[in-house]
Amino acid sequence: MTEETDQNLPEEGHAEADTPTGYLVIQGYVKTLDGSPGVYRMLDRQGEVLYVGKARNLKKRVSNYAKPHGHSARIGRMISATATMMFLTTKTETEALLLEQNLIKQLKPRYNVLLRDDKSFPNILVTKEHEFPMITKHRGAKKQKGDYYGPFASAGSVNRTLNQLQRVFLLRDCSDSMFATRTRPCLQYQIARCSAPCVGYISKEDYGDLVRDAGRFLRGSSTDVQEALAKQMGEASEKMEFERAAALRDRIKALTQVQQAQGINPQGVREADIVALHMEGGQACVQVFFIRANQNWGNRAYFPKTGSGAEAAEVLEGFLGQFYSNKTPPKQVLLSDAVENLDLVEQLLTDKREKKVEVLIPQRGEKADLVAGALRNARESLARKLAESATQTKLLAGLKEAFDLEHIPERVEVYDNSHIQGTNAVGGVIVAGPDGYMKSAYRKFNIKGDDLTPGDDFGMMKEVLKRRFTRLLKEDPFRKTDNWPGLILIDGGAGQVSAVREIFRKLNVHDVPFIGVAKGTERDAGKEEFYRPNGSKFALRFNDPVLYFVQRLRDEAHRFAIGTHRAKRAKSQFANPLDEVPGVGAGRKRALLLHFGSAKAVSRAGLEDLKAVDGISGALAQTIYDFFHDKG
Repeated sequence: MTEETDQNLPEEGHAEADTPTGYLVIQGYVKTLDGSPGVYRMLDRQGEVLYVGKARNLKKRVSNYAKPHGHSARIGRMISATATMMFLTTKTETEALLLEQNLIKQLKPRYNVLLRDDKSFPNILVTKEHEFPMITKHRGAKKQKGDYYGPFASAGSVNRTLNQLQRVFLLRDCSDSMFATRTRPCLQYQIARCSAPCVGYISKEDYGDLVRDAGRFLRGSSTDVQEALAKQMGEASEKMEFERAAALRDRIKALTQVQQAQGINPQGVREADIVALHMEGGQACVQVFFIRANQNWGNRAYFPKTGSGAEAAEVLEGFLGQFYSNKTPPKQVLLSDAVENLDLVEQLLTDKREKKVEVLIPQRGEKADLVAGALRNARESLARKLAESATQTKLLAGLKEAFDLEHIPERVEVYDNSHIQGTNAVGGVIVAGPDGYMKSAYRKFNIKGDDLTPGDDFGMMKEVLKRRFTRLLKEDPFRKTDNWPGLILIDGGAGQVSAVREIFRKLNVHDVPFIGVAKGTERDAGKEEFYRPNGSKFALRFNDPVLYFVQRLRDEAHRFAIGTHRAKRAKSQFANPLDEVPGVGAGRKRALLLHFGSAKAVSRAGLEDLKAVDGISGALAQTIYDFFHDKG
């Protein structure tokens, strides 16, 4: 339970211009606080949250900000901008830490450490609901019954492991519906990656042994599995079953390749995440290595925002709180640096796991070597990131000069449409900034306008821009976030630019610069023409780096729009009208198709014919009949 107080807090976004700020304001709040644990928020005159912090003792913690001197430059700037504060008291310190990280992820304050690209990780799932379990990649909530192994650092690493495991254990990866309809082995069997249980080429008992061996390997007993396979190969050779012996030999070889590909396979660390931080030039890189079952299941680099200059201890603590907010921690977390509240972090992770979690900062031995390796990777990753950012920043500055912008654009949005004669029309927007492409900000728009003439590119662009900026104006009318673009590039010429100008005039958006990018004479790359909102056009030098940059941005937008269009078109080609009928699931759809032969025949069937299908009740037959007749 929490309790919120916001003494004398002005209405957010409407504070008076002469509202006092600074440590004297904070002194007034200190008098109202007690020693309870909780979370505090510091806000500026516009009501924007500057910082979210936690405290074991709110009165003592906030008192530190109520002093005129003795602060770092970062904290000093934050205090001087503080106009109001808000407080949430909690029952425990751990609850305060959890609440703090939730608020940071929600509010994204300027002076807090912010974790970017916090995606879920893929796992390997061995299902349990089928007598012949399937092995597959899984991402997201673990709702399906089965054994989950992971996390793996990326889809690539889990796909490589899956491919090798299929060669070793011959488990199926097809869906249950495909399994049920097979009458002969598929290609996976032909290339020795499946034992073909769908057509009875392996017994349930023997397939169960393969599933158990796969589980043992994924839990770390690879040596036992390898020894068992070697023993079976020897027995097959003695019985002169040379084909079976060769197959077992290939499986052993594949198993060895899996072990070699994992690189780091620590002997004394069975289950841990290795988290190493390197900071340089006001930026940070955190490398996370995943060790499960004494095997390295990959690593990933993160580049959190450092909250305008936070120290290493605060950066690492903020990272851990946000990183594990949607993930189950392992038994051990090995850190490269100390954190501010080690006991609270350890308790938070323990509560999340519902089992004991150790947070360690190893100084010697194998654990320290693992952390040193992760730290080296973090240092190298940040060096590459800084080099790339310097180049990207230079190119963004070039956009400012080339297009006569007032500011260097921190966010560039590029729009493009894709369709075939107006069918399956989609709009796409890609986003780029100082760190390169911001793929989490990419968006697709299914064109909905019923009044649009098929192939009306101008109308499509109007719809996309109207939907994008109507929503942005609703969500962020005071432009407190970085979701507002500093430059918009439109794939098109004067007509597209005119469409954008019209929409912006209707929405009362006047200060977002936009430029049309059109292919020049003979539609050759390098001869692009640029159109301003006033209708004038210009070109850049053929060898101008900014021109190449714009070409790459436009090509990325085109790739994204085309890919989205193709996916939509493919989905529509394989769409079955029976999928839209209420009450018709996979089993009843199969029964209808087997009875009538096609969805078209079902749509033409009479009511009595529908009732004759196994599993179709009178009421459902009436629903199906009405569905197709209502559709005409």
